[in-house]
Amino acid sequence: MSFAPPRPASRLTRRLPQLYVGLALYGASSAFLVRAGLGLDPWDVFHQGLAERIGWSIGTVSVAVGALVLLLWVPLRQRPGLGTVSNVFAVGLSMDATLAVLPDVHGAVPQAALLAAGIVLNGVATGLYIAASFGPGPRDGLMTGLHRRTGRSLRLVRTGIELTVLAAGFLLGGTVGIGTVAYALAIGPLSQLFLRVFALPEAEGPLAGRPADTPEPAVASC
Repeated sequence: MSFAPPRPASRLTRRLPQLYVGLALYGASSAFLVRAGLGLDPWDVFHQGLAERIGWSIGTVSVAVGALVLLLWVPLRQRPGLGTVSNVFAVGLSMDATLAVLPDVHGAVPQAALLAAGIVLNGVATGLYIAASFGPGPRDGLMTGLHRRTGRSLRLVRTGIELTVLAAGFLLGGTVGIGTVAYALAIGPLSQLFLRVFALPEAEGPLAGRPADTPEPAVASC
C-alpha cells in the first residue's frame, strides 16, 4: 500500500488565500453583471428571478440554492470539500456586499464596460478558486454527479442543467440579455487562461477537480 506524501505547509498557505480570494471575487463579479443590467449567467438569472418573487436579496437566494443543491449530492454520492462548503456561503455574501456599495450604471458604454469587467473578473475568480483544489462548487458537483450516474457526457449534462435554470429564471423575471450570451461565449476561454495562470507548481501536485469543478473548466457556475 502506498501513501501520498504530506502536503507542505507552504502549499496550504497559498491554497487557502487563493480559495477565499477567488470566491470573494466570484461574488463581486456576479454583482458587476447585476449592476450592468445586460443579462446574467444562467444560475444568477435563476437566483435573481427567485429573489424578486420571494423578496430576498440575490446573494441570500444564492446561498439557499447552493445549500439545497448540496443536498442533492447525497443520492449522487458526491463528496464535498472545504471549497464546496465555503462556496455555498462566500459567493452569496460577497455578492450582496458588493451590490451594497456598487451603484447602478446607466448608458450603453458604462453598462458594457461593467459587463466586460464582470466577465473578466469572473474568469480570474474561477481560475483562482478552482486551482486552489479544495473541491467542486455545489452546482458543478451536481453536474459531475449526474454525469457519473447517467453516463451522459459532461457537456450534455451541463447544458441541460443550465438551460433548465435559465428558462426557470427567465420565467421568474430574471435578466436575460446580451450579457448572458457574452458570458457563455467568453467564460470558457477566460477560465482556461486563468487556470493556467493560477495553477499550483507541478511539484506541488496536480489540480484536483474541475470545478470548481472537472474536465470542463471551460465554464464556471460555482
